[in-house]
Amino acid sequence: MRRGFRAYGLSIVITLLFVCSMVGQTLAGLRVFNEEQRGHGRAEVTLSGYVRTGHFLEATGENWESEFLQMMAYVLLTACLYQVGSAESKKLGEPEAVDRDPRLSKGKLTAPWPVRRGGVFLAIYENSLSLAFAFLFLISFGLHALGGARAHSADTVAHGGEPLSVADFMATSQFWFESFQNWQSEFLSLVAMVVLSIFLRQRGSPESKPVDAAHSDTGSS
Repeated sequence: MRRGFRAYGLSIVITLLFVCSMVGQTLAGLRVFNEEQRGHGRAEVTLSGYVRTGHFLEATGENWESEFLQMMAYVLLTACLYQVGSAESKKLGEPEAVDRDPRLSKGKLTAPWPVRRGGVFLAIYENSLSLAFAFLFLISFGLHALGGARAHSADTVAHGGEPLSVADFMATSQFWFESFQNWQSEFLSLVAMVVLSIFLRQRGSPESKPVDAAHSDTGSS
């Protein structure tokens, strides 16, 4: 058990933190939503009813989309751009294992099967990380749009107006305000990570350079 946790502790702990945060958001969101319902003289909803509301879907989607956009951009940008001194950058002018052509390892028995198979399978696999984040971003972006349309339609109808379609909601400044306010915070955190890792250290973390490394050293090794 202890050996398993040592081997998989990072994903286990982060998953538990996500689950706890998700539960907290849902319960707090349910309370906020029902407070708004009472304030407008409308019936309260149960927990199962709340997770189907636009209030929940919009809040969840707009946060997830920014996270997956951040990770997609980071994977792609760190593949081709550099920052001297940053632990998050590849070294300038030095060969890196991540740039190795996988086609030269086609006969390697321990290589993942797309590498051994080659062709279109390898072409997709060698970009699969950024493609996965792009797919998750699009799903979350759509969830944000769908949830937002539901939430704003409910408010509009309650005030005697017409419901909004998803396309109509995506054309509003509200939708893009919600998106950009999350996107900018994610890119700000990336800038902070790239720049602060030049000068600051965290002993034991692969996201940091060794504590005794010079500020001008690039990369974490």
